[in-house]
Amino acid sequence: KQAEKAVHQKKEQSKTKCRKARRRHINLVAEFNRRQRKNIWLETHIWHAKRFHMAKKWGYCLGNSPTEKSYRACYRAMTKHCLLQDLSYYCCLELTGKENELLKQLARICSIDTGLTFEEACCLSGRFEGSLNLYQADCYPEGMLGPVTFIWKPRDGSENRQLWIWVHPALKQDILRELKAIFQCSEPEEIYIPEPVTTSIQEEKQTDIVLSLGKKRKKEDKEGEKAVPVKKIIGDGTRDAFQSYSWISQTTGIVISDRTMEILKYRLIGPLSHSVLTETLKAASLQTV
Repeated sequence: KQAEKAVHQKKEQSKTKCRKARRRHINLVAEFNRRQRKNIWLETHIWHAKRFHMAKKWGYCLGNSPTEKSYRACYRAMTKHCLLQDLSYYCCLELTGKENELLKQLARICSIDTGLTFEEACCLSGRFEGSLNLYQADCYPEGMLGPVTFIWKPRDGSENRQLWIWVHPALKQDILRELKAIFQCSEPEEIYIPEPVTTSIQEEKQTDIVLSLGKKRKKEDKEGEKAVPVKKIIGDGTRDAFQSYSWISQTTGIVISDRTMEILKYRLIGPLSHSVLTETLKAASLQTV
């Protein structure tokens, strides 16, 4: 009786894949995308996850505190070398349109009494980044929205300009709502509908045939032909993938675009920051047609 009881209570064999199968690229991407459904990862997430305690804030998974006592190393890097911070979780709002119309409406949500404005000459040329506090339209000194940083794209001879405004994810919705109101941008310019993650088996076969020409075919998973490539999740921590990300005004012609997670932002601190940039970035040669 004990033997029969043991046979009935025997658990079924686990269907979990072996470690080698789990570590395959297609399976890793699928697992990473599954874990990003609620909290979006930055491009440096893997590096931070191995060295930091991660915290879930504002729809992102961010490095909160280091696992090792690296405060002295960070301080030494800031004072003598170079320290890099990933600020890509900051939201980027892009404004495109005529310069006069942009400055006219942006003057309603800031004040010269607080310091620099969008019309500052050094910032308007595109050489320097500016910072200021935004307020509700025509409500200064009341109705403060929060601090932002901005940078203009240098002039290219056209009257149309591009302005990038960086806002904290906690302030994005309020500031975006105010910008859409002052520029009268109510109609979505385009709505992005992401492609489905799964494809038909027939399409997958055709893709495998094209990719396998002249190359060694990779070993299939246990599912065989059912294994499909996994696409990266579209969207960010403050916007759903199915929401519109660009709005246009029929009266002013101004276009507001949400460039969050499309334009990344890094901060370099330290005396060798300029040297690191010059060694990393190479100037392109000018080509005239």
